[in-house]
Amino acid sequence: MVIKNKKILYVVLVIIVLILITFILNATKREYGNDEESILKVIRSIDGYNSQSITIVEIKDIKNERVVPFLINNNPGYIQFSKNKRGNYEWNHIEKTENQSFASFLVHLKGEELPNLKFLFVTNEDNEIAKVELSVNGQVFKNELKVHESSVAWIDLPKQKSGEYKYKLYDENGNLIKE
Repeated sequence: MVIKNKKILYVVLVIIVLILITFILNATKREYGNDEESILKVIRSIDGYNSQSITIVEIKDIKNERVVPFLINNNPGYIQFSKNKRGNYEWNHIEKTENQSFASFLVHLKGEELPNLKFLFVTNEDNEIAKVELSVNGQVFKNELKVHESSVAWIDLPKQKSGEYKYKLYDENGNLIKE
């Protein structure tokens, strides 16, 4: 009886060790957004984003968040990462637009001490919008963009429970393009 229990104990221990080894190997194979090369690998590993034509426009760290605007086949997009307990950036959100030279994204950040919302504007070299005027509950924020260049612009939004967002777009001569 004792010999049979020892065999069962050894089998259980071997199974536990194999599970731990498998878990550790899988954890080390996982891609994180810790640098530009690994960010590109993460983006390409996501279904619908596996294009070879991806250009990172900027890498922005905000506390324990990393937001990376990019162009995929010349279309604006962004990916968002959160830093895990081991200091690696794990992706938690990705978004892109199709057939646009200018795109706006509402980025949600974690943490009470942060402005928890930011407007992100991403452009490619076909962009003709030089200025954005964003109105949030009557408060107006302005930001300039580079014309005919890939660029990024940010607007920090005040903390609020809800909001109505409207923006106006202007060309480099100050003419209203879109309201």
